[in-house]
Order: sequence, then structure tokens, then C-alpha cells
Amino acid sequence: MSHRVVVTGLGLVTPVGNTVEESWSCLLQGKSGAAPITRFDTSRHSVRFACEVKGFEPTLYIDRKEAKRYDLFAQYAIAAAHQAVTQSGIEGKAADLNRVGVVMGSGIGGMLTFEENCAAFVTKGPDRVSPFFVPMFIPNMAGGLVSMRYGFKGPNFAPVSACASSAHAIGESYRMIREGMADAMITGGSEACVTGLTVAAFSNMKAMSARNDDPETASRPFDIDRDGFVLGDGGAAIVLEALEHADRRGATILGEVVGYGLSGDAYHMSAPAPEGEGAQRAMKMCLAEQGIAPSRVGYVNAHGTSTPLGDIAETQAVKAVFGEHAKQLIFGSTKSMTGHLLGGAGALEFVVSLLAATTGDIPPTINQFNADPACDLDCAPNKAVKRDVDVAISNAFGFGGHNATLAVRRFER
Repeated sequence: MSHRVVVTGLGLVTPVGNTVEESWSCLLQGKSGAAPITRFDTSRHSVRFACEVKGFEPTLYIDRKEAKRYDLFAQYAIAAAHQAVTQSGIEGKAADLNRVGVVMGSGIGGMLTFEENCAAFVTKGPDRVSPFFVPMFIPNMAGGLVSMRYGFKGPNFAPVSACASSAHAIGESYRMIREGMADAMITGGSEACVTGLTVAAFSNMKAMSARNDDPETASRPFDIDRDGFVLGDGGAAIVLEALEHADRRGATILGEVVGYGLSGDAYHMSAPAPEGEGAQRAMKMCLAEQGIAPSRVGYVNAHGTSTPLGDIAETQAVKAVFGEHAKQLIFGSTKSMTGHLLGGAGALEFVVSLLAATTGDIPPTINQFNADPACDLDCAPNKAVKRDVDVAISNAFGFGGHNATLAVRRFER
């Protein structure tokens, strides 16, 4: 038996807000989360800005003593999961906890913990490495901590596929529910990589924008003058359930997942395959799974990182998949506002896609000053638009050639 999979809870911690409501409002207003970095001294860095989470208070969700033992990426995951689980009402006796799982993706995990302990090891010696280093650093700990918090004993693992990590987490959770392996899953992902080492690494790759004098306009997906992505951090969580399970406990249904596709480029460590060939296959698989005609898709949340090669390849892929209909849909990038959350990006953008499909409000792609002729699809430049959306899809592509696409729509009986 194949089960319909619905969404019953959402949670966000992002560079533009620490809740779903706050983040969504800022996205529709076209507000940028980019600003000078506050977490470390950037005086020796060539890139000195990012999309940091602002005003996050972990003690709203975690005991102060506990918080000291959790890396920031895990704190974001716990906060987002708390929001989603609370909204869904799934905690407690309403569900068989042995059939509720947790899959949270992260591309890197506890990067700040890694940096601090490496520095301690080199400068002070082995006995100064924290006994909490390993459990704080490993990427699977976010999902582990969420499961411990609520007693969810179903399937539990952590996809690590670079910038596709949390999209894979949602897709695999969807698949497990659809196939009857679980009744419900808490899924999504998080990242906290605005650190000195990460910024140095990406900037030395020439992958990031270097517009230090104007951070808010630095992320320019599909603009002819784009010069790289802007690093961001945060987390997103989603509660997925089998429809009959949600109905049995009287849950409010927020939307329905209707497709998942994934592929590998087998091409290059960081560059996309020519014409987005791998991305094409992921999108086609996603739509084919439940027989969704391309003409039903009204919104594509682009991976859209603001890199010279990536934006063109994804535009070419969308044109190849949707044909003439590509000119009718909105193909926008909210990374223009949030920056790139790396492993957390797919989950954040899944939530954006769900809200676009269910509200008809589509966030803009900001910082559109001079459109690239090679990126000539409608990205809702600089201003949100109202559009009836039957199906929305979200793309997430990671270094190593990892591609994932998710499809979501309004729930209908």
C-alpha cells in the first residue's frame, strides 16, 4: 500500500527570522539577511560578511547547561523541531513513538566545535581537547538529540550530501512514510558554518561574493553581475505524516508532499554538469513519481546560489524539463535574501515552497539590477507576486554532484 504523505508541522530559524512567521514575512518583503560578520574577527579575511542568524536564544528551547554541550547547528535543529512538533501536536500519546522517526541532514555538522578543538589540540595539547568534541561535532547528532528530546524511536539517520543534505532528509522521510516504514517523521536540517575556517575556505575557492561594501545586495541570483554565493546559517524542521495517521489524531494538515527525485552528476567536485543534466533527471523523477504534468507546476524554488555557472546550468535544466511552460512559471531564488545555508538550505526552501503553494504568495528574487540574458526566466524580480500555484518544487544541489528535488502542493481530499 502506498500512503499519502502530508505536512503537519513547520519550524524555522533563519537569517531573516527565528520563527516561520517572522521568516516568511521578511521574505515576502524582500528583506536581506546579509550583514557584516559578528562572530569572529574578519580583519584578515577577504570576505567579511554573511547571513548570520540574529537574536537566537537557545534557552527558549534548551536548558542553559545543555546548550553548552550542543554545537550551534544542533541548537538550531532543536529549536526548529520544537516549533514543528508543537504545531503538529504529535508529541506524547497521540502517536506510537516506535513508528515516529527523525532524519535531519547537515552538510558539515559542528564546524565551530571542530575549529575550537583543533586550535586547542595544536596550541595546548591533547589533554585540552573537550570530551564532548565528537558528540558535538558529528552531523548526525542534531537528529539524535531531537529523537532523545521527544522519545521518537523510529528510523533515525543523517544524510550528508553537501547542499542537498536536508532535501535528501525530507525526501527519504517521505519515502519511508509512503512505503509504510514509519507513521511520521521529523525531518529537515541545519547548518552553522559562519566560522573563520569556513569563510576562508569558500572565499579562497572564489565561490563567495566579495561585496564587502554592500552585503545586502551581494547575493544576486540570475543577475549578470553575480560573483558568488553568500554564506548563511540556520535550521528548518518539518513534521511529515501518513494521511491516515494525521486524520486519526485530528491533526491540521498544512500541505502534501507529492514527489521526490534524486540523481548524481558524476561530473565534477564542485561544478554542475553541462546544461544541468543531473538536475534535469532529478526534476523529471520527482514529477514522474505521482504523474505530475510539468504544466501543473507554478513555482520552482531554485537552488539559485548566485554563482556564475550554477545559475545558468539550473536555468537550462528547468527549460529542458518544462519546455514552453518554463516561461509561465516563477523560477525564483530566496537565497538572494537568506544566503546559502549549505546543508540546511533544502529544508528551508522546502518550507518556502510549501508556503508559496498554499498561500499563493511567492517571495521575490531580490538584487535584480541587470538580468543575465542566459537566465531569462521569471524570477519575481525584486517584488513578491501573487500567483495561484497548483504544485511547487524545490531544488537542492550539492558539491560532488548530489541533486534532489521535492514537490509539494495544497492538500485536497
